[in-house]
Amino acid sequence: MKRTSRDIRTANRYEVLRQIIARSPTSRQELAAATGLSLATVATLVGELLGLRMITEVGFEDSAGGRPRGLVAVNASGGALIGVDIAETYVHVELFDLALNVLARAEEDMRPGESRPEQVVGHVAAAAGSVVAQAGVEAARVLGVGVSVPGQVDRDTGVCEYAPNWDWHDVPLLDLLSEHIAYPLYLDNPLRACAVAELWFGAARGHGDAVVVNLGTGVGAGLVLGGGLHRGVSNSAGEWGHTTLVLGGRPCHCGNHGCVETYVGAPGIMQNLRELSPRSPLLHPEDQTATVDALARAVAAGDPVAVEVIRETARCLAAGIADLVNLLNPEVVVLSSWVAARLGEPLLREVRTAVARRALHRPLASTEIVLSPIPTDPVCLGAATFALEGALQAVGQRRRSPDRPGSVAG
Repeated sequence: MKRTSRDIRTANRYEVLRQIIARSPTSRQELAAATGLSLATVATLVGELLGLRMITEVGFEDSAGGRPRGLVAVNASGGALIGVDIAETYVHVELFDLALNVLARAEEDMRPGESRPEQVVGHVAAAAGSVVAQAGVEAARVLGVGVSVPGQVDRDTGVCEYAPNWDWHDVPLLDLLSEHIAYPLYLDNPLRACAVAELWFGAARGHGDAVVVNLGTGVGAGLVLGGGLHRGVSNSAGEWGHTTLVLGGRPCHCGNHGCVETYVGAPGIMQNLRELSPRSPLLHPEDQTATVDALARAVAAGDPVAVEVIRETARCLAAGIADLVNLLNPEVVVLSSWVAARLGEPLLREVRTAVARRALHRPLASTEIVLSPIPTDPVCLGAATFALEGALQAVGQRRRSPDRPGSVAG
């Protein structure tokens, strides 16, 4: 689809604000260098963001032999954003200021069998209400809510088209949420959310090509290519968890057999444990989180069964990551989401060793494999940036309607 000049302007405004958030305080000259935009374009966009009170002037810095340069910084109190991480076992919600600092958190557990759309919506609405109340934020300050849901989504219509782990088909999620949440809503999935979080604040920052491997109940890969988020033609890029690892292997919710996800997602790790030690006390048959937590503690204690489960999981994971390294030649591969966070360094060490045996030497020599350094929930953080992007797009639309009540003067 051809991008209009309005689309390009919105994207440029978003990129300038992203750079200001990342490097506050900063000068217009530094922003031009960071974004590749002309100084005149940056000056115009900075003026717009100042007018929206999203950023503020914060003084001057000396420049070599010239006039002092004006500095701008994000106006943290200029608005609030909500990020929603809907996962198979929980709903986690965080409220952020405009500098993407966390102001409040809330979590709702989702038990097996609680995955009907109306049940999920109820959890999201409760948690979103909780963070706003905790932070004491006025409703008018909330610029929007970014919602991440597993599976394939249509960003434009707000529809979750397919979530295999729940057998969701064409669920109008944002319409359902809008009955309970009055703020603007923006939908995407955790692969994109994690990738953006790493690009803004994490291990992909400053890198043009990165892969963010999302390890949770489901598995996927967020792709940063050429310095930007890669979505694919139907916003479906990154479904690496549903590439085939073992021909005729374990059945997957997607209908295929032998998918990567069935060996390295949380249920797959439980199956690895079950096959190695069917009566292991580490296995909590109905509780993914408890099983992964037990494995992490047991590995730290040197338990041989747990060590072997992590090694087998890493072996399968490394086969898939080696494919990504060979195919995409990224600068960094980031292991993200809750399973990676809980299993941590022991998993990372085994993965690095196993990838080194499988990937081609030349692309691997340029690739670093790391754990996500983001201390908060990366999915919530990424989802909040989708709300920020949507808010800037909405501003652009209001600018075209000067007679509309509440429009921003241009």
